[in-house]
Amino acid sequence: MNNFTNRFKIWLGLICLTLFCCSIAQAEEVTLETLIDRQKVQDLITRYYFNFGGTPESFANFYVENGELILIGQSHKGREAIAKAYTFPESEAPRNFSFNSIISNLLITVEGDTARAKLVWTENVMQKERGEIQLRAQGREYSTFIKKDGKWMYLTREIKGGTEPPDGWK
Repeated sequence: MNNFTNRFKIWLGLICLTLFCCSIAQAEEVTLETLIDRQKVQDLITRYYFNFGGTPESFANFYVENGELILIGQSHKGREAIAKAYTFPESEAPRNFSFNSIISNLLITVEGDTARAKLVWTENVMQKERGEIQLRAQGREYSTFIKKDGKWMYLTREIKGGTEPPDGWK
């Protein structure tokens, strides 16, 4: 019985080691350049989300000229269409004391001059100072980026509810 237990432990250990080595082999190669590029993509995402609830830089400026924003299935292609997607008539503009978007679970992969990211976003609002925080919405973002003239920009940004990624997403 003891001999069987020892062989089982060795066999189990070899399986775990094999699975660990396979996961390392499939992982993205990490270099100083990819770490810097990941940080630049993360900074771009953070600046984008920081725009919500304030006097934003034009959201369209974060995209390449032919970039695409997909909001829950509705496509806005090109900077002009993206800018319009964020425009509200004055009578429909939300009125809150505070509006914040929180990003979490950020995963970024970089391959040369392209990158992909997925994250969870949560919107919260307060109607008055020191008021109750209300969770307004939550969803996921699936984005692709390209580095153009040394600067990272959105190529596509898709916002979805639920947990299913967009069609074709790795």
